[in-house]
Amino acid sequence: MTMSDPIADMLTRIRNANTAKHDTVDIPASKMKTAIAEILVKEGYISKFDIVDKDGFKAIRITLKYGKDKNEKIISGLKRISKPGLRIYANAEELPKVLGGLGIAIISTNKGVITDKEARKLNVGGEVLAFVW
Repeated sequence: MTMSDPIADMLTRIRNANTAKHDTVDIPASKMKTAIAEILVKEGYISKFDIVDKDGFKAIRITLKYGKDKNEKIISGLKRISKPGLRIYANAEELPKVLGGLGIAIISTNKGVITDKEARKLNVGGEVLAFVW
């Protein structure tokens, strides 16, 4: 079965694994998902990610991050913003702030997939993919 929104599937898998307190989660790999995982590592929401071979297909194995014990979650929320049925774009002046700057917005720009803070520095807009807080 084909998937209509692979980014939403990735975010849902991370959200579900985080809620179930798993250590790792496997996601089918793509360049866009790898770029999103790199942002999550750089911003400190996940520990690390690796590209693994799973049943002949490439997959991204994400190692989730928790606080002192597993009841303290680092990722308290993930939300897909721009969907295949309704794309959401923002220019450099209209880029959203997540929780007043406490979270991040992941933006797909002509400079690559970057956070809202980097997009403001570079003065570029793009498609608002997701919010993470």
